[in-house]
Amino acid sequence: MEKNPSGNSSFIRRSTCAPVSLYAHANTLTFCTLSTLSSMTSTTMLFSRGAQMTTTFASHHQNNNTFKSGKSSSIVTRRQGSTSSFTSQKLARKSRRTLKVNASSSSSVEKLRFLSPQEVKQVREEFGTPVYVYDLQTLKNQAESAKAFPNAYGLTVRYAMKASPNGSILKTFLNEGLHIDASSGYEVERAVKAGFTYDQISLSTQDFPDFFDRLVEKGLKVNACSLSQLEKFGEKFPGKEIGLRFNPGLGSGGTGKTNVGGPSSSFGIWYELLPKCQELVAKYNLKVERIHTHIGSGSDPAVWQKVSGMSLDLCEKFPDVVSLNLGGGYKVGRMSGEKSTDLSLIGEPVKVAFQEFAKRTGRELKLEIEPGTFLLANSCSVVSTAQDIVETGTSEGHTFIKLDCGMTEVLRPSLYGAQHPLINVTSQGELASKTKKYVVVGHCCESGDLMTPAPDEPETISERELGEINIGDLVVIEGSGAYCAGMSSKNYNTFPEAPEVMKTNEGEFKVIRKRQTVDQILANEVMI
Repeated sequence: MEKNPSGNSSFIRRSTCAPVSLYAHANTLTFCTLSTLSSMTSTTMLFSRGAQMTTTFASHHQNNNTFKSGKSSSIVTRRQGSTSSFTSQKLARKSRRTLKVNASSSSSVEKLRFLSPQEVKQVREEFGTPVYVYDLQTLKNQAESAKAFPNAYGLTVRYAMKASPNGSILKTFLNEGLHIDASSGYEVERAVKAGFTYDQISLSTQDFPDFFDRLVEKGLKVNACSLSQLEKFGEKFPGKEIGLRFNPGLGSGGTGKTNVGGPSSSFGIWYELLPKCQELVAKYNLKVERIHTHIGSGSDPAVWQKVSGMSLDLCEKFPDVVSLNLGGGYKVGRMSGEKSTDLSLIGEPVKVAFQEFAKRTGRELKLEIEPGTFLLANSCSVVSTAQDIVETGTSEGHTFIKLDCGMTEVLRPSLYGAQHPLINVTSQGELASKTKKYVVVGHCCESGDLMTPAPDEPETISERELGEINIGDLVVIEGSGAYCAGMSSKNYNTFPEAPEVMKTNEGEFKVIRKRQTVDQILANEVMI
């Protein structure tokens, strides 16, 4: 345990061993940083001549097992096999991409969202690092904005709870009048435990749970996402109400990995299978009350509007439909230069389309939307500590900042090449004045644990110009509300889950999830 210099015993740096990676063989320990080596004055160290230390950014989860620097695949290191090939480091240096982010204290590009520098320091003193910090007022403000989405005949806002399923967040949105979009039967049960009723929850899932019949009997709204799901539902519940999720044939997303529409997506019933779908509905005398489409997260507003029209055409094929769920996450700018979707701008044409549909058919459909990123993205900050600094040469290398968090807390950069603002706060709780270029990495023994990839290119190293960082300074990862705590590489390297904290309207910080312990990680293991 490491106590904060302030003497506050509640400050426990989780990664006591994070400043060093130890490769043990027999009685030999290899220390991977000079700062760690110099700090361990009472330890006798033996260095094995046969030990091989390889610095590489090559994730073994990638098919080609390579990691690129800049536009060229200039550094190629294969974990499977003994050969390594390197092209000119000078060419790599020339092609390296640098994201310019000014120092926070001057004409700042990236800045703290809802925490002050002193509050960042306070959070570490009270809870240690890393820690997720949510802002209650931002959550409420975003919920109000979503409820103002233009509509003609009524609106239901469903929180896509996979974005962050913490019970306190669910309860906040319940109190704001939101309903739930669930992606698994287990999410349904989690939402019910937070206070939602079954009829406030809509389930669209890739995998019908074994217990889905029990959920339906309690009032859950189910959307069949494939023909086999539709048949399975019909066999269990002939004559009952159901929703249908269609793949409209096109999609859009913030990245290719978040596009869930079109021929390369398995989500939903392919629109050209409509006749077969109608056959199954008739076979089991089902009442189709809802049509659901979803084109992706961070989707293009123009594509979203086009799919709205196509979805209304599908509604016309089923006379009992009373609501249309237009899924598709709205683009939220995390970086200061990124634009966010204007809900009123994309909503007005959709409202008109619903009105025209009513004139043509005599049916007034209710609109449903299911935001996740829109509600959460900029409602949370991850507070971390810069626990080490490593340099790999003066002209061809990088200066690496090693955080005490990583893909175990914020996976999006490693998975999508997503960009998150990084703000340095000194250990005294001040903003840095000078700047320097860094590559920021996480604490996992995993070469893909990279916080500063090139945009949409998780395999590509990119430098950021940040406020100058010293070991022990704080680094705040902004935009960490959606698909971070709920989509992390949980317990990789046996790192416990970080705590989650809510900043109240009164400025208090309240724990909404405790820091996990190693005993809790091991609780379900059975020794044989």
